[in-house]
Amino acid sequence: MILAIDAGNSRIKWGLANEGGWQRLGAILTREVGQLDVALADLMPPEMVVISNVAGASVGSLLAQVVSRFAVPVIWTKACEQQCGISSSYALPMQLGSDRWASLIGAWNFYHSACVVVNAGTTMTVDALTSEGIFLGGVIVPGLDLMSRCLEQGAAQLQQQPGAFRYFPDNTADAMFSGAINASVGAIERMRDYLEKAVLQLPIIVLSGGAASILSPELKGGVECVDYLVLEGLLVIARQG
Repeated sequence: MILAIDAGNSRIKWGLANEGGWQRLGAILTREVGQLDVALADLMPPEMVVISNVAGASVGSLLAQVVSRFAVPVIWTKACEQQCGISSSYALPMQLGSDRWASLIGAWNFYHSACVVVNAGTTMTVDALTSEGIFLGGVIVPGLDLMSRCLEQGAAQLQQQPGAFRYFPDNTADAMFSGAINASVGAIERMRDYLEKAVLQLPIIVLSGGAASILSPELKGGVECVDYLVLEGLLVIARQG
């Protein structure tokens, strides 16, 4: 049994897997990290724990306390130059977020193809991966909610309200929500265009994260939605590397 934990800015996701796949999956809010011990209390003891933490040192310290009760090896993942079939072109490979690195490894493990790897959470990362497993680079943009909050904070008359996606929004709430979706989709499709020109083939889009179901219908071309992509990558790391 392997316990994988993905500590992100908004949520901490976790999964317990054996050779047959995921046996348990769950998530809590990152600000409620103190409740993780309760969430994991009835799990079968794992043989190993693998963690990606981009939520900061204090969250990392609490995670370490929680998993210490299992008394098993713990892997704290960090990006590097090469791992599990992926080679990094990042100028300083270890500066890449561990969640992005795990997502690239997860996508490569699934598809072994040129792809644009997207994690659509609090922030949205859009990364380019060749069919040879070379990570070329990527961009980071605000996620849907963060875009709306930035507008609210920066413009006195723009208040964040529930909106719907419209091609031609006729009210402010829909205009803000539709603008955020169009900006996100534009970043993804633009990266796909860049990658297509670089590798001379149409890449697939591998989409994960809380906003995946919102963005997927608006994207053109091949889109594969993978739940818990970071956890999938962490599982590969634990088994292979």
